[in-house]
Amino acid sequence: MGIVLLTALGVGGATVIGAAIGFAFKNLSHKFADIVLSFAAGVMLAAAVLGLILPAVEYGEKWGLLYAVVGIFIGALCLNLVDKLVPHLHKLMGGEEEKHNNANLSKVLLFVMAIAIHNLPEGLAAGVGFGAGNTAQALTIAGGIALQNIPEGMVIIGPMLAAGVSKKKTFFCALATGLVEVVGTIIGYFAVSISTAVLPFALAFAGGTMLYVISDEMIPETHAHGSQRGATYALLVGFCLMLVVDVLLG
Repeated sequence: MGIVLLTALGVGGATVIGAAIGFAFKNLSHKFADIVLSFAAGVMLAAAVLGLILPAVEYGEKWGLLYAVVGIFIGALCLNLVDKLVPHLHKLMGGEEEKHNNANLSKVLLFVMAIAIHNLPEGLAAGVGFGAGNTAQALTIAGGIALQNIPEGMVIIGPMLAAGVSKKKTFFCALATGLVEVVGTIIGYFAVSISTAVLPFALAFAGGTMLYVISDEMIPETHAHGSQRGATYALLVGFCLMLVVDVLLG
């Protein structure tokens, strides 16, 4: 349980690290942020496939493939429903011009709330990975999510400051979005630990939510500012890095 809690704090703390970077370097180029986010997308893609979906097939035995397919789609549909209720990232903030002109505090707070809501299933994915009993894979999954949280924490800062929110409140909002992932990680771990019968479905569900986030949010965001080629290679580097780590760790 100790390593689960430490990892949960690390995953949630990555958002705070991103927020700190956002404070320190307010004028970071979109191209740099896109490369970082694309790399994180590649890491998360590998973590979703290698650490969640393939183990779901394995643990489900003769019904494993069915568990995996159903779990993936239900996970994606759940996040799709959340998106309809609270849009996220590129959908809410729009382009660069909109970011500069956006002084609507309620919209910015909705943006922060959207990040917090979307962070819950990411935390669940990390927790379910530990519940499966494979610590190496769980750490890989958590590492991918943490990498994604850094640029996400960075993008929280600018719009909130532009809307007139104080630096102190902005920091605490970023902290709150990170704490949601800590809670999600703990819930995911205990849910699977209590009932190993739900493990294959839970793994696939978590994998489906991660695939949805990658395809629906991360990739469009990284291709919105003219850095498609660099973003594509950064994603491939992230994926291959996690593939190497997974094979070496066995």
